[in-house]
Amino acid sequence: MISAPDALQRLRDGNRRFVSGQAGSLSTASRTHDASLSDGQNPFAIILACSDSRVPTELIFDQGFGDLFVIRVAGNVVAPSQIGSIEYAATQFGTRLVVVLGHSNCGAVVATLKELAREQAHRSPNLRAIVDRVRPAVEPLLEQPGNDDEASLVSAAVRANIRASVAQLSHGSLILELLVEGGQLSIVGGEYSLETGAVEFFENEQS
Repeated sequence: MISAPDALQRLRDGNRRFVSGQAGSLSTASRTHDASLSDGQNPFAIILACSDSRVPTELIFDQGFGDLFVIRVAGNVVAPSQIGSIEYAATQFGTRLVVVLGHSNCGAVVATLKELAREQAHRSPNLRAIVDRVRPAVEPLLEQPGNDDEASLVSAAVRANIRASVAQLSHGSLILELLVEGGQLSIVGGEYSLETGAVEFFENEQS
């Protein structure tokens, strides 16, 4: 299994190809059905991403079958099922990198901000469960100066939510925490820009 820094570089290179319009040029074979994958998988990165239809994870990183172990949920929030999925991939496959991938103008984050501003209430307990997981990360931003502009507030809230999910994965699971402490796993955040297609990794905030 490749190291976390090498896995991160592979994602960065793939995203660069995607942004430049060269996606697929280096991974045609991996985009073709391969029956040998039925014998097992060896993903080089685990991605906890938002389920937004505009963020197709394998495409934006120019990866193919068997490359990524992807968990998608609205708002890239962390709940027991997501933690368990990541624990499974990290321990069973030895994957060394986890990326929490949020994106600009995330609907779950916007919905949370609207609820906090009492502009919108969610009657569905299932939708509210997502909002309630985003709330602790973004609520303090409403009291900070400089976040009066709506676009700036949403941008700051998206990043705060990504960082909160990284922290939850880093400290909310004994299995993951021990892997991180042992240098066997790195957990980083990243933000996909709907406007440009580029992913910005929070490199200096690796766990």
